[in-house]
Amino acid sequence: MRILLVGDDANLSAELLEYIADLGDEWHVQGVADGNAAIATVASSTVDAVIVAPALPDLTPATLLGQIRTLRPETIRIALIESAQSQRAPAARIIGVAHRFLPLPLSPEVLLDALTSLEELRDLLYSPRLSSAIGRIEKLPSPPHLYLSLMQALEEDENSDATDIAKLVAADPAIAAKVLQLSNSAFFNSGRSITDLRGAVTRLGLSTLRDLVLASEVFAVPAISPAERNALQARALMASRLAAKMLPASSAELGATAALLADIGLLLPGVRNEREALAEGDDRPGHAEAGAYLLGLWGLPMAIIEAVAFHLQPQRSNVRSFWVSGAVHVATALASGSPIDEQYLERTGVLSRLDGWRDLANEYAGLSAEA
Repeated sequence: MRILLVGDDANLSAELLEYIADLGDEWHVQGVADGNAAIATVASSTVDAVIVAPALPDLTPATLLGQIRTLRPETIRIALIESAQSQRAPAARIIGVAHRFLPLPLSPEVLLDALTSLEELRDLLYSPRLSSAIGRIEKLPSPPHLYLSLMQALEEDENSDATDIAKLVAADPAIAAKVLQLSNSAFFNSGRSITDLRGAVTRLGLSTLRDLVLASEVFAVPAISPAERNALQARALMASRLAAKMLPASSAELGATAALLADIGLLLPGVRNEREALAEGDDRPGHAEAGAYLLGLWGLPMAIIEAVAFHLQPQRSNVRSFWVSGAVHVATALASGSPIDEQYLERTGVLSRLDGWRDLANEYAGLSAEA
Protein backbone atom coordinates (compact mmCIF):
# COMPACT_ATOMS: atom_id res chain seq x y z
CA MET A 1 0.00 0.00 0.00
CA ARG A 2 1.39 3.41 -0.98
CA ILE A 3 0.68 6.26 1.44
CA LEU A 4 1.26 9.96 0.72
CA LEU A 5 1.67 12.31 3.73
CA VAL A 6 1.04 15.97 2.90
CA GLY A 7 2.27 18.73 5.25
CA ASP A 8 5.37 19.79 7.11
CA ASP A 9 7.03 17.78 9.88
CA ALA A 10 5.44 19.99 12.55
CA ASN A 11 2.24 17.99 12.13
CA LEU A 12 3.94 14.65 12.75
CA SER A 13 6.08 13.73 15.74
CA ALA A 14 9.61 12.33 15.35
CA GLU A 15 8.36 9.14 16.98
CA LEU A 16 5.63 8.81 14.38
CA LEU A 17 7.97 9.49 11.46
CA GLU A 18 10.37 6.82 12.77
CA TYR A 19 7.47 4.43 13.23
CA ILE A 20 6.28 5.00 9.65
CA ALA A 21 9.79 4.32 8.34
CA ASP A 22 9.78 0.93 10.08
CA LEU A 23 6.41 -0.29 8.77
CA GLY A 24 8.08 -2.65 6.33
CA ASP A 25 8.38 -3.24 2.61
CA GLU A 26 4.64 -3.69 2.08
CA TRP A 27 4.08 -0.07 3.14
CA HIS A 28 5.52 2.65 0.90
CA VAL A 29 5.23 6.02 2.63
CA GLN A 30 6.20 9.28 0.93
CA GLY A 31 5.99 12.80 2.33
CA VAL A 32 5.56 16.12 0.52
CA ALA A 33 5.42 19.58 2.07
CA ASP A 34 2.57 21.23 0.16
CA GLY A 35 -0.56 20.73 -1.89
CA ASN A 36 0.91 21.31 -5.32
CA ALA A 37 3.62 18.74 -4.72
CA ALA A 38 0.91 16.30 -3.65
CA ILE A 39 -1.09 16.93 -6.82
CA ALA A 40 2.00 16.33 -8.96
CA THR A 41 2.71 13.08 -7.14
CA VAL A 42 -0.86 11.79 -7.44
CA ALA A 43 -1.05 12.78 -11.12
CA SER A 44 2.11 10.87 -12.00
CA SER A 45 1.76 7.72 -9.89
CA THR A 46 -0.73 5.50 -8.09
CA VAL A 47 -1.38 6.43 -4.46
CA ASP A 48 -3.60 4.21 -2.32
CA ALA A 49 -4.21 6.72 0.47
CA VAL A 50 -3.36 10.37 1.08
CA ILE A 51 -3.16 11.88 4.59
CA VAL A 52 -3.38 15.68 4.67
CA ALA A 53 -2.38 18.06 7.48
CA PRO A 54 -4.87 20.66 8.81
CA ALA A 55 -2.95 23.54 7.18
CA LEU A 56 -0.83 23.70 4.05
CA PRO A 57 1.31 26.62 2.76
CA ASP A 58 -0.38 26.84 -0.65
CA LEU A 59 -3.81 25.16 -0.70
CA THR A 60 -6.58 24.45 1.77
CA PRO A 61 -6.92 20.74 2.65
CA ALA A 62 -10.42 20.75 1.16
CA THR A 63 -9.14 22.12 -2.16
CA LEU A 64 -6.34 19.57 -2.30
CA LEU A 65 -8.61 16.62 -1.48
CA GLY A 66 -11.11 17.81 -4.08
CA GLN A 67 -8.35 17.86 -6.70
CA ILE A 68 -7.23 14.37 -5.70
CA ARG A 69 -10.82 13.13 -5.97
CA THR A 70 -10.89 14.38 -9.57
CA LEU A 71 -7.46 12.99 -10.49
CA ARG A 72 -7.66 9.66 -8.64
CA PRO A 73 -11.17 8.92 -7.38
CA GLU A 74 -10.00 5.51 -6.14
CA THR A 75 -7.47 7.07 -3.70
CA ILE A 76 -8.59 7.02 -0.06
CA ARG A 77 -8.59 10.55 1.35
CA ILE A 78 -7.78 11.13 5.05
CA ALA A 79 -7.76 14.53 6.76
CA LEU A 80 -5.89 15.25 9.99
CA ILE A 81 -7.71 17.51 12.46
CA GLU A 82 -6.50 19.30 15.57
CA SER A 83 -7.36 17.51 18.82
CA ALA A 84 -9.31 20.54 20.06
CA GLN A 85 -11.70 20.05 17.13
CA SER A 86 -12.05 16.29 17.45
CA GLN A 87 -15.26 16.57 19.48
CA ARG A 88 -16.89 18.74 16.82
CA ALA A 89 -17.88 17.94 13.27
CA PRO A 90 -15.20 19.08 10.76
CA ALA A 91 -16.03 22.00 8.51
CA ALA A 92 -18.59 21.27 5.81
CA ARG A 93 -16.05 22.03 3.07
CA ILE A 94 -13.83 19.11 4.03
CA ILE A 95 -16.59 16.69 5.03
CA GLY A 96 -17.57 16.44 1.37
CA VAL A 97 -14.12 15.41 0.15
CA ALA A 98 -12.51 13.41 2.99
CA HIS A 99 -13.32 9.77 3.68
CA ARG A 100 -11.90 9.68 7.18
CA PHE A 101 -10.58 12.01 9.89
CA LEU A 102 -7.69 11.31 12.27
CA PRO A 103 -6.82 13.44 15.32
CA LEU A 104 -3.60 15.32 15.99
CA PRO A 105 -1.30 14.64 17.68
CA LEU A 106 -1.42 11.41 15.68
CA SER A 107 -0.23 8.39 17.65
CA PRO A 108 1.42 5.38 15.97
CA GLU A 109 -1.38 3.13 17.26
CA VAL A 110 -4.11 5.25 15.67
CA LEU A 111 -2.24 5.47 12.37
CA LEU A 112 -1.56 1.72 12.26
CA ASP A 113 -5.18 0.95 13.06
CA ALA A 114 -6.34 3.22 10.24
CA LEU A 115 -3.91 1.82 7.69
CA THR A 116 -4.49 -1.84 8.53
CA SER A 117 -8.26 -1.38 8.44
CA LEU A 118 -7.96 0.16 4.97
CA GLU A 119 -5.79 -2.76 3.87
CA GLU A 120 -8.38 -5.23 5.19
CA LEU A 121 -11.09 -3.33 3.33
CA ARG A 122 -9.21 -3.57 0.06
CA ASP A 123 -8.58 -7.29 0.61
CA LEU A 124 -12.28 -7.90 1.26
CA LEU A 125 -13.97 -5.73 -1.34
CA TYR A 126 -11.45 -4.04 -3.58
CA SER A 127 -12.15 -3.69 -7.25
CA PRO A 128 -11.11 -0.75 -9.41
CA ARG A 129 -14.74 -0.26 -10.50
CA LEU A 130 -16.09 -0.13 -6.96
CA SER A 131 -13.39 2.10 -5.45
CA SER A 132 -13.52 4.48 -8.41
CA ALA A 133 -17.33 4.67 -8.33
CA ILE A 134 -17.39 5.48 -4.60
CA GLY A 135 -14.43 7.83 -4.82
CA ARG A 136 -16.01 9.83 -7.64
CA ILE A 137 -19.22 10.60 -5.74
CA GLU A 138 -19.21 14.31 -4.98
CA LYS A 139 -21.51 14.17 -1.95
CA LEU A 140 -21.02 11.10 0.20
CA PRO A 141 -23.14 10.76 3.33
CA SER A 142 -21.13 12.43 6.10
CA PRO A 143 -19.44 10.29 8.73
CA PRO A 144 -21.73 10.14 11.77
CA HIS A 145 -19.94 12.67 13.98
CA LEU A 146 -22.42 12.83 16.85
CA TYR A 147 -22.42 9.03 17.01
CA LEU A 148 -18.63 8.92 17.06
CA SER A 149 -18.49 11.66 19.73
CA LEU A 150 -21.01 9.70 21.78
CA MET A 151 -18.93 6.53 21.49
CA GLN A 152 -15.76 8.42 22.41
CA ALA A 153 -17.41 9.96 25.47
CA LEU A 154 -18.54 6.55 26.67
CA GLU A 155 -15.13 4.98 26.04
CA GLU A 156 -13.28 7.77 27.87
CA ASP A 157 -15.61 7.71 30.86
CA GLU A 158 -17.59 4.55 31.51
CA ASN A 159 -19.43 6.45 34.26
CA SER A 160 -20.92 9.03 31.88
CA ASP A 161 -24.46 9.56 33.12
CA ALA A 162 -27.67 10.40 31.30
CA THR A 163 -27.14 14.13 31.87
CA ASP A 164 -23.75 14.09 30.09
CA ILE A 165 -25.13 12.07 27.17
CA ALA A 166 -28.21 14.29 26.92
CA LYS A 167 -25.95 17.34 26.55
CA LEU A 168 -24.24 15.72 23.56
CA VAL A 169 -27.56 14.83 21.93
CA ALA A 170 -28.94 18.32 22.58
CA ALA A 171 -26.24 19.75 20.30
CA ASP A 172 -28.27 18.48 17.32
CA PRO A 173 -31.92 19.61 17.62
CA ALA A 174 -33.13 17.34 14.83
CA ILE A 175 -31.70 14.24 16.48
CA ALA A 176 -32.86 15.41 19.92
CA ALA A 177 -36.39 15.55 18.53
CA LYS A 178 -36.04 12.01 17.18
CA VAL A 179 -34.84 10.78 20.58
CA LEU A 180 -37.86 12.31 22.31
CA GLN A 181 -40.20 10.94 19.64
CA LEU A 182 -38.95 7.38 19.96
CA SER A 183 -38.86 7.46 23.76
CA ASN A 184 -42.59 8.25 23.70
CA SER A 185 -43.45 5.66 21.05
CA ALA A 186 -45.21 2.36 21.65
CA PHE A 187 -41.83 0.60 21.61
CA PHE A 188 -40.75 2.20 24.86
CA ASN A 189 -43.70 4.08 26.37
CA SER A 190 -44.65 2.75 29.80
CA GLY A 191 -47.60 5.09 30.18
CA ARG A 192 -45.81 8.28 31.22
CA SER A 193 -44.84 10.91 28.66
CA ILE A 194 -41.20 11.99 28.52
CA THR A 195 -40.49 15.62 27.74
CA ASP A 196 -36.81 16.02 28.68
CA LEU A 197 -33.76 14.53 27.00
CA ARG A 198 -32.28 13.13 30.19
CA GLY A 199 -35.44 11.13 30.80
CA ALA A 200 -35.49 10.03 27.17
CA VAL A 201 -31.89 8.80 27.36
CA THR A 202 -32.67 6.87 30.53
CA ARG A 203 -35.78 5.27 29.04
CA LEU A 204 -34.17 4.25 25.75
CA GLY A 205 -30.89 3.00 27.20
CA LEU A 206 -27.47 3.67 25.68
CA SER A 207 -27.54 0.84 23.13
CA THR A 208 -30.83 1.97 21.58
CA LEU A 209 -29.75 5.62 21.79
CA ARG A 210 -26.56 4.87 19.83
CA ASP A 211 -28.58 3.13 17.11
CA LEU A 212 -31.07 5.98 16.91
CA VAL A 213 -28.36 8.65 16.70
CA LEU A 214 -26.54 6.66 14.03
CA ALA A 215 -29.72 6.16 11.99
CA SER A 216 -30.70 9.81 12.29
CA GLU A 217 -27.30 11.01 11.08
CA VAL A 218 -26.84 8.48 8.31
CA PHE A 219 -30.30 8.87 6.80
CA ALA A 220 -30.38 12.68 7.03
CA VAL A 221 -29.66 13.08 3.31
CA PRO A 222 -31.49 15.35 0.87
CA ALA A 223 -31.08 12.94 -2.05
CA ILE A 224 -34.25 10.99 -1.21
CA SER A 225 -37.75 12.12 -0.35
CA PRO A 226 -38.87 12.41 3.29
CA ALA A 227 -41.23 9.47 2.78
CA GLU A 228 -38.44 7.28 1.38
CA ARG A 229 -36.09 8.35 4.15
CA ASN A 230 -38.64 7.58 6.87
CA ALA A 231 -39.42 4.17 5.36
CA LEU A 232 -35.73 3.30 5.04
CA GLN A 233 -35.01 4.40 8.61
CA ALA A 234 -38.00 2.50 9.99
CA ARG A 235 -36.87 -0.72 8.28
CA ALA A 236 -33.33 -0.16 9.50
CA LEU A 237 -34.36 0.35 13.12
CA MET A 238 -36.59 -2.73 13.01
CA ALA A 239 -33.81 -4.85 11.48
CA SER A 240 -31.41 -3.54 14.11
CA ARG A 241 -33.64 -4.66 16.98
CA LEU A 242 -34.23 -8.05 15.36
CA ALA A 243 -30.54 -8.73 14.73
CA ALA A 244 -29.67 -7.92 18.35
CA LYS A 245 -32.22 -10.52 19.55
CA MET A 246 -30.74 -13.22 17.30
CA LEU A 247 -27.23 -13.02 18.73
CA PRO A 248 -25.62 -13.63 22.12
CA ALA A 249 -25.12 -10.56 24.31
CA SER A 250 -21.43 -10.33 23.38
CA SER A 251 -22.31 -9.81 19.70
CA ALA A 252 -25.69 -8.07 19.98
CA GLU A 253 -24.39 -4.53 19.52
CA LEU A 254 -22.31 -5.49 16.49
CA GLY A 255 -25.35 -7.12 14.91
CA ALA A 256 -27.62 -4.19 15.76
CA THR A 257 -25.27 -1.65 14.16
CA ALA A 258 -24.61 -3.78 11.09
CA ALA A 259 -28.34 -4.34 10.48
CA LEU A 260 -29.02 -0.65 10.97
CA LEU A 261 -26.50 0.22 8.24
CA ALA A 262 -27.08 -2.72 5.90
CA ASP A 263 -28.86 -0.68 3.22
CA ILE A 264 -26.80 2.51 3.50
CA GLY A 265 -25.61 1.89 -0.06
CA LEU A 266 -29.09 2.87 -1.28
CA LEU A 267 -28.22 6.47 -0.33
CA LEU A 268 -25.35 6.57 -2.82
CA PRO A 269 -25.87 7.84 -6.38
CA GLY A 270 -25.03 5.52 -9.25
CA VAL A 271 -25.59 2.37 -7.17
CA ARG A 272 -27.94 -0.49 -8.02
CA ASN A 273 -30.60 -1.75 -5.59
CA GLU A 274 -29.76 -5.44 -5.42
CA ARG A 275 -33.25 -6.37 -4.23
CA GLU A 276 -34.56 -5.41 -7.66
CA ALA A 277 -34.15 -7.50 -10.82
CA LEU A 278 -30.89 -6.89 -12.64
CA ALA A 279 -31.46 -5.12 -15.95
CA GLU A 280 -29.43 -6.24 -18.96
CA GLY A 281 -26.26 -4.18 -19.32
CA ASP A 282 -26.50 -2.63 -15.84
CA ASP A 283 -22.92 -2.69 -14.53
CA ARG A 284 -23.39 -0.33 -11.58
CA PRO A 285 -21.98 -1.55 -8.25
CA GLY A 286 -24.54 -3.22 -5.99
CA HIS A 287 -25.72 -1.35 -2.92
CA ALA A 288 -24.52 -3.97 -0.42
CA GLU A 289 -20.85 -3.89 -1.34
CA ALA A 290 -20.95 -0.15 -2.09
CA GLY A 291 -22.37 0.53 1.35
CA ALA A 292 -19.81 -1.75 2.99
CA TYR A 293 -16.99 0.03 1.18
CA LEU A 294 -18.27 3.39 2.43
CA LEU A 295 -18.40 2.10 6.01
CA GLY A 296 -14.86 0.83 5.64
CA LEU A 297 -13.72 4.27 4.56
CA TRP A 298 -15.41 5.63 7.69
CA GLY A 299 -13.43 3.19 9.82
CA LEU A 300 -16.18 0.96 11.21
CA PRO A 301 -15.24 -2.54 12.49
CA MET A 302 -14.57 -5.24 9.92
CA ALA A 303 -17.31 -7.50 11.34
CA ILE A 304 -19.87 -4.79 10.49
CA ILE A 305 -18.37 -4.16 7.05
CA GLU A 306 -18.48 -7.86 6.14
CA ALA A 307 -22.03 -8.26 7.41
CA VAL A 308 -23.20 -5.29 5.33
CA ALA A 309 -21.33 -6.49 2.24
CA PHE A 310 -22.85 -9.97 2.37
CA HIS A 311 -26.25 -9.42 4.00
CA LEU A 312 -28.03 -10.47 0.80
CA GLN A 313 -25.70 -13.46 0.24
CA PRO A 314 -24.61 -14.65 3.68
CA GLN A 315 -22.97 -17.77 2.28
CA ARG A 316 -20.21 -15.49 0.92
CA SER A 317 -19.16 -14.52 4.45
CA ASN A 318 -15.76 -15.69 5.67
CA VAL A 319 -17.43 -16.76 8.94
CA ARG A 320 -18.92 -20.22 8.48
CA SER A 321 -21.16 -20.21 11.56
CA PHE A 322 -24.31 -18.17 12.14
CA TRP A 323 -22.95 -14.89 13.48
CA VAL A 324 -23.32 -11.21 12.62
CA SER A 325 -23.61 -11.70 8.84
CA GLY A 326 -26.31 -14.34 9.28
CA ALA A 327 -28.31 -12.30 11.78
CA VAL A 328 -28.17 -9.23 9.54
CA HIS A 329 -29.31 -11.31 6.55
CA VAL A 330 -32.37 -12.63 8.39
CA ALA A 331 -33.19 -9.35 10.12
CA THR A 332 -33.04 -7.20 7.00
CA ALA A 333 -35.01 -9.77 5.00
CA LEU A 334 -37.78 -9.88 7.62
CA ALA A 335 -37.87 -6.07 7.86
CA SER A 336 -38.09 -5.61 4.08
CA GLY A 337 -40.11 -8.66 3.08
CA SER A 338 -37.22 -10.13 1.08
CA PRO A 339 -36.43 -13.84 0.60
CA ILE A 340 -34.46 -15.63 3.30
CA ASP A 341 -31.74 -18.11 2.38
CA GLU A 342 -33.11 -21.12 4.24
CA GLN A 343 -30.36 -23.39 2.90
CA TYR A 344 -27.84 -21.15 4.63
CA LEU A 345 -29.84 -21.29 7.88
CA GLU A 346 -30.03 -25.08 7.66
CA ARG A 347 -26.28 -25.35 7.03
CA THR A 348 -25.52 -23.15 10.05
CA GLY A 349 -27.96 -25.04 12.27
CA VAL A 350 -30.50 -22.29 13.03
CA LEU A 351 -33.36 -23.01 10.62
CA SER A 352 -35.55 -24.19 13.49
CA ARG A 353 -35.41 -20.68 14.99
CA LEU A 354 -36.80 -18.96 11.89
CA ASP A 355 -40.49 -19.20 12.88
CA GLY A 356 -39.74 -17.55 16.22
CA TRP A 357 -37.87 -14.76 14.46
CA ARG A 358 -40.81 -14.26 12.11
CA ASP A 359 -43.14 -13.94 15.11
CA LEU A 360 -40.82 -11.38 16.68
CA ALA A 361 -40.71 -9.39 13.43
CA ASN A 362 -44.51 -9.35 13.29
CA GLU A 363 -44.62 -8.13 16.89
CA TYR A 364 -42.18 -5.30 16.15
CA ALA A 365 -44.09 -4.39 12.98
CA GLY A 366 -47.27 -4.08 15.04
CA LEU A 367 -45.57 -1.85 17.59
CA SER A 368 -44.12 0.30 14.84
CA ALA A 369 -47.57 0.79 13.34
CA GLU A 370 -48.86 1.97 16.71
CA ALA A 371 -45.99 4.41 17.28
